[in-house]
Amino acid sequence: MIAPGSTHASMAELNRSRIIQLLHRDGICSRAHIARVLGLTPAAITKITAQLIDMGVVSETGNLDGIKKRRSIGLQLNESKYRVIGVKFARTLVRLGVFDLGGNMESEQLLPPVSGGRIRETLDDVKRRIDDILASDDSIVAIGIAVPGPYLRDEGRIAVVTSMIEWKDVNFIDEFVGAFRVPAFIEQDARAGALAQSLFDSDSDPRSLGYYLVGEGVGLGLIDNGELVNGNLGAATEIGHVSIDIHGKPCECGNVGCLENYCSAVALHQAIVTGDLIDDAQSMTHIDACAALFELARGGDETALGLVRDFARYIGYGCVTIINAYNPAQIVLGDIMAQAGSILLDEVQTVVERHALPALRDTTAITISDLPVDATLSGAAAVAAAQFLEHPTEFVGQPND
Repeated sequence: MIAPGSTHASMAELNRSRIIQLLHRDGICSRAHIARVLGLTPAAITKITAQLIDMGVVSETGNLDGIKKRRSIGLQLNESKYRVIGVKFARTLVRLGVFDLGGNMESEQLLPPVSGGRIRETLDDVKRRIDDILASDDSIVAIGIAVPGPYLRDEGRIAVVTSMIEWKDVNFIDEFVGAFRVPAFIEQDARAGALAQSLFDSDSDPRSLGYYLVGEGVGLGLIDNGELVNGNLGAATEIGHVSIDIHGKPCECGNVGCLENYCSAVALHQAIVTGDLIDDAQSMTHIDACAALFELARGGDETALGLVRDFARYIGYGCVTIINAYNPAQIVLGDIMAQAGSILLDEVQTVVERHALPALRDTTAITISDLPVDATLSGAAAVAAAQFLEHPTEFVGQPND
């Protein structure tokens, strides 16, 4: 049904997008299968897929077995023909990667660690690297950028960034939108991670999913009924600044007892240094210090095990909040702290078993992200890829009718 006010062109683009997204999700499909799933006529499918083939977005494959053993020609999305750049900004860590539309990373760059005095230098370095990639690769169609939350999407800035407050002064829209020959799209990091799980992980539930980012910061990206939950300013589900102790540790956001202060990689690094658990931990990056502790814990070091479990317990209380407040079908743990693996997951599940509402708990799967690449970096790529999948002609031109 065409909605009131819709144009023929917008409906045609919608149907092209629906076909592309189906091929992205299900892989090779016949025209008859596409028509059945999308509720379109065979004639419409034939016309639209011919346009997509002419555009180079879709190609034909070999024969498939159809209904009643009839042979049909398969169609597939040309995922490797077009590429996107993903950029992940964390507090001290910036990564950049080139991906195909299927989420497969083809190259990656890790920038030098960021300090408060180097933010301007880092932004300029990212722009130079993007320009160099674009100059050497005509197949790149978009750039996705993931930034820490709470991100105010209309203003283009981060409301608060604990332990690296200087990021508040950066306007990401002014810095990156319109700065390159291809469009750039910006999203909060945990929401980008949720999008990556939805688009690139076949085991994730694309309808109802929470991506629980526990890295240098703590955040939540939520998909409900297949749509990202954004909130009025684009800063919904900011779980890192939910207070879990009204008499707890002061937070740079102005509150006390914020979850982020008890289970982030920054907090764990501080605990490692205070406990003198690892030689030269003070000079390590957050990710290296945490990785070293996790290795000790896996080797059976009781002090390391105890510390990882203490932090995992707080991560578990975050899961309880997510389950009771949002009721997702799945929670995916990701980023630096998730690298603790089963030690962390077992403790999280113990906390959830004890404290979450049983009816909600029993229908929520909790897993650790198994994407082959950092889910937030993949998420940055997913932000760009999703735009291509939803609006293909904005990237490759209008087809001939």
